[in-house]
Amino acid sequence: MNTSHPSALFPGSQDLTRRLFITRAGAATAFTMLAPHLAGAAETQPKINIGLIGCGGRGTWIADLFQKHGGYNLVAVADYFEDRTSNAGAKFKVPEASRFSGLSSYKKLLEQKLDAVMIISPPYFHPEQAATAVAAGKHVYLAKPIAVDVPGCQSVSDSGRKATEKKQCFLVDFQTRAHPAYQEVVKRVHNGELGPIVNGEATYQCSLMFEGMDAAYRKNAGQPEARLRAWAIDRVLSGDVITEQNIHALDVATWFLNANPIQAYGTGSRARPFAGDCWDNFAAIFFFPNNATISFCSKQVGFGYDDIMCRIYGTKGTVDTHYSAKISFRSQDDAFEGNSPNLYADGAIRNIATFYDSIVKGDFSNPTVAPSVRSNLTSILGRTAAYKHSLVTWNEMIKANEKWEFNTKSLKA
Repeated sequence: MNTSHPSALFPGSQDLTRRLFITRAGAATAFTMLAPHLAGAAETQPKINIGLIGCGGRGTWIADLFQKHGGYNLVAVADYFEDRTSNAGAKFKVPEASRFSGLSSYKKLLEQKLDAVMIISPPYFHPEQAATAVAAGKHVYLAKPIAVDVPGCQSVSDSGRKATEKKQCFLVDFQTRAHPAYQEVVKRVHNGELGPIVNGEATYQCSLMFEGMDAAYRKNAGQPEARLRAWAIDRVLSGDVITEQNIHALDVATWFLNANPIQAYGTGSRARPFAGDCWDNFAAIFFFPNNATISFCSKQVGFGYDDIMCRIYGTKGTVDTHYSAKISFRSQDDAFEGNSPNLYADGAIRNIATFYDSIVKGDFSNPTVAPSVRSNLTSILGRTAAYKHSLVTWNEMIKANEKWEFNTKSLKA
């Protein structure tokens, strides 16, 4: 398929509410990359002009959190679909001249007088949009997952490196890594308080999702615009459920182990009767250095049990984490209890504040990029092994460098 214009912008999940509550519940240097009107204004809380790429459900939700922070002005919006940009523009009082639609809409947005950009489009388009934003001199706030394939992950890694070199901020929005309780238990594990890691479990269990997208897609199944509207049930656009959603659990697991898996054995299937081509259940064993293993499974179908969990077992104790729920550490010598209610919102709010502080304080270290690349590639390793129902090594995956393609020829520029 042709990706000569891999830059369309699309709506967020129609199941946003369900996703939100799936588990119940040197200053002058800092302004070198800001617009001139911000230079030297550190003491007066400068406003950062920001644009939104991707005006669907989560995009408009995130933009609202940026507005509520108080340090940002939303000055432009972009999406492939004009109705999405119109709705977002009206909601945030963005002038009509600064609302852009079509495949190249994100490029038009980046030509505006803005300092930063939120990229909340479907994952397939993240690498190209992020690379273009960095080249345009903008700070980047990027939704997870960062990409759907290995070349995309490598592209985002490169964009993060270039952003640091150019004194630009690049933040990937994983909520768990922004939460103090998660940070505390990870610190304890990395300090060796759990002892050597023996094995662990990572799961992402949720009930049926995206019924609305499926119903709408069936009316024009196979058509490019229909696929864009229903991107979350489209394998190429979303990365499949293991990359688009299950990555939350795998990100925590790789954070604890602080390493890439060496290889994985996987399986999975489709149980729900959706018209899209995504699977709805995966299972894999990930093999890590020092003989550590992670057992992973997920489902996006059924009813009765929802949880995003990662549990790590060491020779001295156990860590048990749950998204928007309990977080605990137990060892022979110590214990810790934490909680993470409203993590979906609170984590994003923390990341938005960190993004602002990093820009105005001139912190361009961009520490979220490398672990996001690692967990994204881990999800792709599990996905590849599952599709093949076989063992796949990390090196084999990287060497194959498989690129996924989406045909945009029939779409409006």
